[in-house]
Amino acid sequence: MSDKFSTSLTQHPVLVTGATGYVAGWLIHDLLAMGCTVHACVRNPNDKNKTRYLDEIAAQAPGELHYFKSDLLQEGSYNEAMQGCEVVFHTASPFILEVEDAQRDLLDPAVKGTLNILNSVNNTASVKRVVLTSSVAAIYSDNIDCQDKPHQTLTEAHWNTGSSLSYNPYLFSKVEAEKAAWDVAKKQNRWDMVTINPSLVMGPGVNPFATSDSFALLKQFADGTTKFGMPDAGIGLVDVRDVAKAHIQAAIRSEASGRYIVSGVNAKLMCISDYLQPTYGEDYPLPTSIVPKFLAWLFAPLAGTSRKFIKLNVGYAFTADNSKSIKELGLQYQPLSPAINAMFKQMKDNSLFD
Repeated sequence: MSDKFSTSLTQHPVLVTGATGYVAGWLIHDLLAMGCTVHACVRNPNDKNKTRYLDEIAAQAPGELHYFKSDLLQEGSYNEAMQGCEVVFHTASPFILEVEDAQRDLLDPAVKGTLNILNSVNNTASVKRVVLTSSVAAIYSDNIDCQDKPHQTLTEAHWNTGSSLSYNPYLFSKVEAEKAAWDVAKKQNRWDMVTINPSLVMGPGVNPFATSDSFALLKQFADGTTKFGMPDAGIGLVDVRDVAKAHIQAAIRSEASGRYIVSGVNAKLMCISDYLQPTYGEDYPLPTSIVPKFLAWLFAPLAGTSRKFIKLNVGYAFTADNSKSIKELGLQYQPLSPAINAMFKQMKDNSLFD
C-alpha cells in the first residue's frame, strides 16, 4: 500500500473538473452522498441552468458542494479550487464525435487541458492522487484491432495506434491526453495517478440535458435515423453509475494503480435496439435488422461516417477484458437494459426526441 495516500475522501475536500458533465454528475452525486466536500470546477458558476441539478442533489445530501470558476485552457485556473484537496478527479473532456476543427475542439481541450490540470497538481502540495477519466478510445481505434490481440481481447496493456487528427479525432484526443498525463505523472513521486477507461457510457444523466454523444446516439434510435437497420458492429457498453463507482473506488483504494477498463458488456450496436424493443418498439421506429456491410460501406458518407470506419469496424467483434476492474476495484457491473431504458425514458420525458 502506498505510504503517500490516505484512503478517506471525507477528511479533505476533493476536486472534480467538468462538474456539470455526464459522468461527473453521478460522481458528484455519490461523493456528496458519502459526506464529501466537493470542489466543483465549472466554466460559469453563475449559470443556474447548468448547476441546478447538482444543487438539488447537494440540498439533500450530507456532503458540501462548492463551485469554482475554471477553464481547461486557462493556465492556473484550477489552483484555487485545488487548495487542500488530496484527490483530484479530472473528468473534463468533450465527447463530441463531429466537430468543425478537431485540433481546436478536441485535441487542445483534451491534451492542453489535462496538462493544465496536472501543472496545478504539481504546484499543490496537498494532492496525493489523480483519477483521470480516459476511455477505451485510448486503448483501441477500431474493432479490427482486437483481431491481432491475444485471445482477440483488449486489455489495459494496449494502446490506440490507429487514430489521428484526420481519422477518429475524438479517439486520438483521448489517447494523446492519457499519454501526456502519464508522462507528467512519471516525472515526479509526490502523487500517483489512476485512469478509468470506460467503453460507451449509457444510462440516465443527473442533468437530462447533458452534452454527450451518448444521448445523441440514443436520439438516432428514436427519430428514425437508424430505422432501416444497424451495421453489424461490436461495441462495449457500461452504466454511467458504474463508471462513477469506478472513479471512487480508484480514489479510496490505496492499492489501485495504472489503467482500468470499465465496461459492462461486450455487445453489438444492435443490442441497444433489442433492449428498447419490448417497451418502445411500437411507438418509435427502432431498427430491427442488420444492414449488410457492403450497403453500410456504400452509404457511409451519407450517414456522416467514413468508409474506412465501416471497413475496420463492421463485421468485427469488440472484446475487452474488464477483470482488472472487478478484481481490484470491486466493481459489480449492472445489466445494461435497465440503464438504457431509463435513459430513453428520461429523454422522452424531457422532450428530447421532439
